[in-house]
Amino acid sequence: MNQKFKQSLSRRVSVLLLVVFVAVGLSGCVRGLPFDEPPIVYQTNMMTQPKYKAQRKSEFFADGLAMRTPVAGTVAQGELRENTVYYTGKTPSGDTIVTAPVEITLTTLQRGQERYNIYCAPCHSRTGGAKDNAGRQINGLVVEHGYLPPTSLHDSRIKTSPDGHIYNVISNGIRNMPSYKHQISVSDRWAIVLYVRALQRSQSATLTDLPEGKRLELSNQ
Repeated sequence: MNQKFKQSLSRRVSVLLLVVFVAVGLSGCVRGLPFDEPPIVYQTNMMTQPKYKAQRKSEFFADGLAMRTPVAGTVAQGELRENTVYYTGKTPSGDTIVTAPVEITLTTLQRGQERYNIYCAPCHSRTGGAKDNAGRQINGLVVEHGYLPPTSLHDSRIKTSPDGHIYNVISNGIRNMPSYKHQISVSDRWAIVLYVRALQRSQSATLTDLPEGKRLELSNQ
């Protein structure tokens, strides 16, 4: 008799739990559906939290605004840029730096090439505006469709410009060129600067620029 009672009680508990689970599941599914009666809210803390959101009115501050002006000197997380040379391309006194403050490695040059081909080549072409066999400047695709041609990166003025100048042009734009500081990270901007120098070197390289082993290899051919 006890065994039958236990089995019956177990079935009843199982059915009750099933009903509870179904009811809870359905209550989650019907949220947002149109009803004439006000909704039943079991837990409001996740829906209405005691905090201010942008543009909301404040009853606490005297001016009634929830959005507050940051305290003077406040720096957003990840935006503490103490290395002036690296982040601005200029010395603390405001002078443009001559040499990029990053190490020249094959990995950096390859990264610079990749970013250059994405952001710079559409105007400057993948050659940087080198000349073709007919002596004409090679421009990017957008120039062929009517955009004003950019200055060749092989122009003597650009070749003698400090690395910091090229970095700042990428960051802030110049004349018809827009700013790319929001599209290209700081490290990628410096990588592009190094790659531009490599492009410039490619158009004016001499035999002495090659490693000794390569020079001997060429002389034996």
